[in-house]
Amino acid sequence: MPNISTYNYETLKHNLKTILSKGREKAYTLVNSVLVETYWSVGKYIVEFEQNGDIKAEYGKELLTKLSKDLTLEYGKGFSRSNLFQMRAFYIKFPKIQTLSDKLNWSHYIEILKIDDELYRLLKNTKKG
Repeated sequence: MPNISTYNYETLKHNLKTILSKGREKAYTLVNSVLVETYWSVGKYIVEFEQNGDIKAEYGKELLTKLSKDLTLEYGKGFSRSNLFQMRAFYIKFPKIQTLSDKLNWSHYIEILKIDDELYRLLKNTKKG
């Protein structure tokens, strides 16, 4: 790497832009990965609470509606009943966290969850990751 004192202004600006872009990309990837893992964990807790140790859950709309209200009051937007339902479905479709790809963001997983054919869904997840 050349001596910084020999840089002209345009070289300095270019190098700083490169550093900032790489930093932002790393931050986005890390935040996205944590968000996907967090939503998977939320889904896991909901499913385990619903099942209460049973193989199949006997749940109603009440749990997700109540959680939605309480979590929204505490954490703000992002915890609508439908979002909590998606987090729950996310965990059910991908019960092993190791199968998640760090290349996919939450929006990708929402699209994948819409796929009814399980084999096709798994192939889509594999191709993007």
